[in-house]
Amino acid sequence: MLEALPTPGEPLRREEHIVEDAKDAPFMDNVVKVFCVHTEPNFSLPWQRKRQFSTSSSGFVIEGKRLLTNAHSVEHHTQVKIKKRGSDTKYLANVLAIGTECDIAMLSVNDDEFWEGITPVTFGSLPRLQDAVTVVGYPIGGDTISVTSGVVSRIEVTSYVHGATELIGVQIDAAINSGNSGGPAFNHRGECVGIAFQSLRHEDVENIGYVIPTPVIEHFINDYKRSGDYTGFPILGVEWQKMENPDLRKAVGMAPNQKGVRIRRVEPTAPAAQYLRHSDILLSFDDVAIANDGTVPFRLGERISFSYLVSQKYTGESAKVKILRDGSVNEYNLELRYHKRLVPAHIKGIPPSYYIVAGVVFAAITVPYLRSEYGKDYDYDAPVKLLNKLLHSMAKTEDEQLVVVSQVLVADVNIGYEDIVNTQVLAFNGTSVTNLKHLANMVESCKDEFLKFDLDHQQVLVLETQRAKAATPAILATHCIPSPMSSDLKTTVS
Repeated sequence: MLEALPTPGEPLRREEHIVEDAKDAPFMDNVVKVFCVHTEPNFSLPWQRKRQFSTSSSGFVIEGKRLLTNAHSVEHHTQVKIKKRGSDTKYLANVLAIGTECDIAMLSVNDDEFWEGITPVTFGSLPRLQDAVTVVGYPIGGDTISVTSGVVSRIEVTSYVHGATELIGVQIDAAINSGNSGGPAFNHRGECVGIAFQSLRHEDVENIGYVIPTPVIEHFINDYKRSGDYTGFPILGVEWQKMENPDLRKAVGMAPNQKGVRIRRVEPTAPAAQYLRHSDILLSFDDVAIANDGTVPFRLGERISFSYLVSQKYTGESAKVKILRDGSVNEYNLELRYHKRLVPAHIKGIPPSYYIVAGVVFAAITVPYLRSEYGKDYDYDAPVKLLNKLLHSMAKTEDEQLVVVSQVLVADVNIGYEDIVNTQVLAFNGTSVTNLKHLANMVESCKDEFLKFDLDHQQVLVLETQRAKAATPAILATHCIPSPMSSDLKTTVS
């Protein structure tokens, strides 16, 4: 399976050599070691955080007195420090932007002393197959800089494990180990052509590593320059089906010379929902013809998924699409936006939301929540109903959330409900629940005799309103919980 490489973990599986003389490879002086102290949220007890822990990874200097590393190397950071090659000083760093989807983070150091004698890396173009690459960083196995060499073995749209998205990636056969995260990959001219970020761990393979290529890096940097922050990689907002079967193409009225993919569903929150429909045939994107297998031409003799064209755009930009509908061809200019997921892949550094009444803890489902509750194999071990929502459900509105009863803190007032865990809340007193804020508002302002929560699996949780609200402070005190709701809900609950 693909794994991100946040910290030193597994032993080295390939020889590496230490470069002693900077004159042999002066570009390596741009590579730094990143030390980070993380304090992760506690999703089981969202009113507090987990015990802090430390990691080390790699990074490198770019123009504008900035540094790049992996997003997962500084996720949930409380302190980040940088050490230059050959230096005994660690400098405090600021995190300017974290690109969760592309697994890149931008840092800065305010101390002018740090920048003395450092020249930023220069970026090269996207490498080609069999091009030699050199990965430089500070992996497990020692404290000094390490170099591993290999060649480019594959270039395609691949899964970014940390970002839970798909972007163009470069597969190499150089060893990429824990601690290499964020380190640059150089070509034979000393130009940076990628950032090490994950490797393939499987009993049948070895020495398969992945680097984030320059098109993705430049998108991240330009995005920051344009907006002063990271706005993300936009999506078209459709799910599609291949049209390789000739009978299927004939049935939808495609001419022999027409190619494209069939739109299965359109995201309700995407601008494309105003123009595109179920069963439309997507023929081209920005005048680039889409093949029946969903690929487009990519350099000489290569093809790549058309999602690569979408990923080259910036949030808020438009794209021209051509579709076939009922035998006629139509063109639309669509705005491209950031992906709004019903179950978000990341919480982007924001503390998890929660709401408590009578010991019943309500929370909003996210992928980090599921991973915290069910481990790294959450996509197998989590409840089927929640996984179905994660994989197949689409948000109908921008603020929709999947709200669950996370757990029930046992007390006399909630007797009989203690076994309800991670079960979706569908409605409160007959009103469908849109998100956690909506639920908290309804409960806090409720004047009815009972609080009635309609749950998934046809379960019902009913509490007497006055008794439930009166019991809440004592339950919070018993469990040392400072507030019945997270701070982001306090501004909305009247």
